[in-house]
Amino acid sequence: MTGFEPFAGDQSNPSGDAVVRLAAAWTGPARLVTAILPVDFTRASALLIELVAANRPDVVIATGLAGGRDAITPERIAVNLRDARIPDNAGHQPVDTPSIPGAPLAYTSSLPVKAIAHDIAANGIPASVSLSAGSFVCNDVFFTLAHLSANTPGLRAGFIHVPWDAESAPPGAASLPRADITRALEIAVRTTLTHTSDLDIPGGHLA
Repeated sequence: MTGFEPFAGDQSNPSGDAVVRLAAAWTGPARLVTAILPVDFTRASALLIELVAANRPDVVIATGLAGGRDAITPERIAVNLRDARIPDNAGHQPVDTPSIPGAPLAYTSSLPVKAIAHDIAANGIPASVSLSAGSFVCNDVFFTLAHLSANTPGLRAGFIHVPWDAESAPPGAASLPRADITRALEIAVRTTLTHTSDLDIPGGHLA
């Protein structure tokens, strides 16, 4: 499981913070490997590929901050697009370029995203399936993971966006308690390990 470092001048990133807390509290039985990725188009995906090669995981769940959301949102679709509204932490600001040249336009997550959202919500934490991971570094990492999953037998991978945590959210920003975000990520891991296929329930959105 990965989270991200702070970006855009923020002092914290709740995705990275939650991953660190989950690593400290994890009780198994599966082995949980965690890492904090740089908010850098070039380095984040390269580091992720190295981590997958070194650890040969069965499941990879990347996480990131979606600052305007008020729920945990497993992402369903990764698009082959880099279109950055702001520069990343290395100053890169790609516009209308592919994440992986020659790769498909999009992939769907190989995680049980509906089951994850269902189980998180059943524990009293707001959650829903999202159909857009944006076009910044979060989506870039998600697309890299999805491409790896599509070309690596047995590897399931996907992305989950989290909102601000209440303890460090900017004034007026939607947020969830820090403990709830950490608990939601734990549920996501455990649900993925127990579901080899997704739930047959509605999970779409009206336009």
